Amino acid sequence: MKFGIFYEHQIPRPWHEDDEHKIYRQALDQVELADRIGIDHAWEVEHHFLEEYSHSSAPEVFLAACSQRTRQIRLGHGIVLMPPNYNHPARVAERIAALDLVSDGRVEFGTGESSSIMELGGFRVAVDEKRQMWAEAVEQCLNMMVMNPYPGFDGKYFSMPCRNVVPKPLQKPHPPVWVACSNRETIKLAARLGIGALTFAFVDPAEAKQWVDDYYRIFKEECVPIGHAVNPNVAMVTGFSVHPDREEAARRGEDGFRFFGYALAHHYIFGEHKPGRTDIWANFEKARPALPPAGANRGIGTPDELRQHLAAFEASGVDQVAFIQQGGRNRHEHICEALELFARDVMPEFKDREAERQRRKEVALQPYVEQAMARKRRMRELADGEIPSFVALGRQIAEQGKETEQQRQNRAKWAATSQVPLADPLKGKAPAAE
Repeated sequence: MKFGIFYEHQIPRPWHEDDEHKIYRQALDQVELADRIGIDHAWEVEHHFLEEYSHSSAPEVFLAACSQRTRQIRLGHGIVLMPPNYNHPARVAERIAALDLVSDGRVEFGTGESSSIMELGGFRVAVDEKRQMWAEAVEQCLNMMVMNPYPGFDGKYFSMPCRNVVPKPLQKPHPPVWVACSNRETIKLAARLGIGALTFAFVDPAEAKQWVDDYYRIFKEECVPIGHAVNPNVAMVTGFSVHPDREEAARRGEDGFRFFGYALAHHYIFGEHKPGRTDIWANFEKARPALPPAGANRGIGTPDELRQHLAAFEASGVDQVAFIQQGGRNRHEHICEALELFARDVMPEFKDREAERQRRKEVALQPYVEQAMARKRRMRELADGEIPSFVALGRQIAEQGKETEQQRQNRAKWAATSQVPLADPLKGKAPAAE
């Protein structure tokens, strides 16, 4: 089983001037540490307007910074919001490819649609159509990463003409694709589309086994890939606070984990939010006595307790467990100490088993992967004669006789400093370049 760390960049009120700067700086230090001690993945969310719960609105910036401070750890979007009102598919394809290049091919492309009213309403995304928007955008974004040129698309939720979307990612045909899952139905959807399931529901190992079994059964029987490669994987999240003393582990991590769940529920389930004014932490403090405890069953305890907790997920067939260690007011130094203790006392035995587990899995799934890829519906490539040509705007203006004096001066100035011969608007074509 592999391990990841997961970031929302939570900042409970009251806020201080340097809080956002500090939380980003500390998270970068933690990812650098995680890379050094052998953690497999670092996941970063994309959220907008979700005060206190998540101040991570530009994951591509954070992950690019991580890429220059690390060497081995995989850098995961957990996730990119895919409805086009959030992110145009071509811009997503460009950013994912650029991050893959600067990270030397370490990107994991997590996708999702969002379900918070603050985000959906803020970007005018229709609640009843967001799943269809996600599917259309993901499929076309992956086509853009692979096709040369992309033939163009006239869809229900976005359209664009033929273009060659560059750069292309280092990983071929494209980075591994995931989707955010909060219930078993989305797990099943991930399996049908041949993409990884990033499961953001807190389930126990017994329930996890049912989700994993559903996923791999459907993958084997029904998968029609949405991408140009499949990524059969199930990742699940858990809390994380480990210390030799059980009570100290809880003191350091329980409140942060409970705030994580409370703030999530505020924005997604029961809350009423006034932007810039609602104090979620104050409400959490009032509700704290009624909240359930979070101990070893949520990844909070001694190394032995964490080992048992993770071994149960491993036995359930989970491929990766991602730790939510930055929550509420959890302290940076405690997070770093817990990561180092985990790497020393817990992780090695799982690492020892992982290579063989991965080998067996690949052998067992290979026939099903081949069958799935044979069912893949592919976008038709354009023949050379079908690829349109596009005339530069300056030439169009000149040929239409609408070139202003200022445009003419600008063109002449550019021509004088350029190595590329320009068209004479009165004579038509440019001379051949030397």
